[in-house]
Amino acid sequence: MNQAVGMACLDGGDLGVTEATMRMTTNGPGRWIACAALAICAGTAVAADDTPTTVLRAAKVLVGPDAAPIDDGVVLMRGGRIVAVGRQGSVAVPGGALESSCGRGGVVAAGFQNSHVHFIEPAMRDAARQPAAALALHLSAMLTRYGFTTVVDTGSERANTLALRARIERGELTGPRILTAGQPLFPPDGLPFYVAGLPKTLLDSWPQPPTPEAAVKAVRENLDAGADGTKLFVATPQANRTVRHMPPAIVQAAANASHERGKLVMAHPTDADGLRAALAARVDIVVHTTLDGGMTWPAPLVKQMVDARMAVVPTLKLWRYELMKDNVPEGVQRTLVAAALGQLKDFSSAGGDVLFGTDVGYMTDHDPTEEYELMAQAGMTPMQILASLTTAPAARWNEAARRGRVAVGMDADLVVLEADPAQHAKNFAKLRCTIRGGAVVFRK
Repeated sequence: MNQAVGMACLDGGDLGVTEATMRMTTNGPGRWIACAALAICAGTAVAADDTPTTVLRAAKVLVGPDAAPIDDGVVLMRGGRIVAVGRQGSVAVPGGALESSCGRGGVVAAGFQNSHVHFIEPAMRDAARQPAAALALHLSAMLTRYGFTTVVDTGSERANTLALRARIERGELTGPRILTAGQPLFPPDGLPFYVAGLPKTLLDSWPQPPTPEAAVKAVRENLDAGADGTKLFVATPQANRTVRHMPPAIVQAAANASHERGKLVMAHPTDADGLRAALAARVDIVVHTTLDGGMTWPAPLVKQMVDARMAVVPTLKLWRYELMKDNVPEGVQRTLVAAALGQLKDFSSAGGDVLFGTDVGYMTDHDPTEEYELMAQAGMTPMQILASLTTAPAARWNEAARRGRVAVGMDADLVVLEADPAQHAKNFAKLRCTIRGGAVVFRK
């Protein structure tokens, strides 16, 4: 590998990974060797003694949501880890260190997690055989260009997601780290009406267990195949405007089977009854707020959720997206979205654990800016939003020792923002660079 490509592996150089992949697709086979080497470097950590130190200088480093930021800061990365953090002049930069152009004048924070994504768009299908360049471009447009270094697939076609993850981890293409719920479970004869347009092969693969024993079998098979957790559609809206609920015994059996393996359980609630079913089964994360006729959540229910340490992924932007598709009058849209904002406000104010997520992949609008703005409208402060992107999901997935903060020893998964999110929530979506394992995987 020549020196220019090696430099790009460590810092992105002046050739960001995304741009490199784009050139690979347009400039012919002469680019394949260099860009393949670049992708491999992006996906594979190199031993610290073989890797020079990279220096990231920034106007501000957001160490964590509960820590004072560092103005005029420096972050040193080596071997895929953060090895030093501090103010300019207080950090000893070793000779021969590589200077990253990403941080200059920017705001550095820990890499973001999107806790609700799907890989069901046509561009993501057949991930085992698709050209790496095409997959990498879509992953960039969907995720890494918005700072997501870790994502949670809350239900897609399991084999496809696992193939995509394997190719990323082998270094065949650049992309985020993927946690997946694999195959979600639905109520008997209870697929929701809004998935009707998905491929029949995908719909047929999603279990609808009729008994607790069948649910346990489905959960175990899913985890054995490589899923990281379990997703339960405890209630699903039907085309006739009714809601089909998963029988409580099935919910409990499936949740127990996952918890016995030490795995998290996620639930799609649909309504307040779905929330209560999730609570009864000790579900760890509910992956939506609820429209539920424009009702706020009762205070006793919110207290139960907080006391049970149940986390919520708000997906606020999704509601307007869905309501517009259904041609719901604008006034009704405002009422329903306002209720969801109230649910988040009450839950967050009560000390509830909020995880950022957008349902991107099901939602074809990839830009998370509106989600940040809606979370702010619901009363969340910039540092609470940062926590929902970093420390809260890291802790929820039992990975707080390796990610979620800009601190020595942490994985060098970082974002560099163009502007300070303390000034406006939409600045969380203004990315200059995304860094995973010390390598630039997106450059504006």
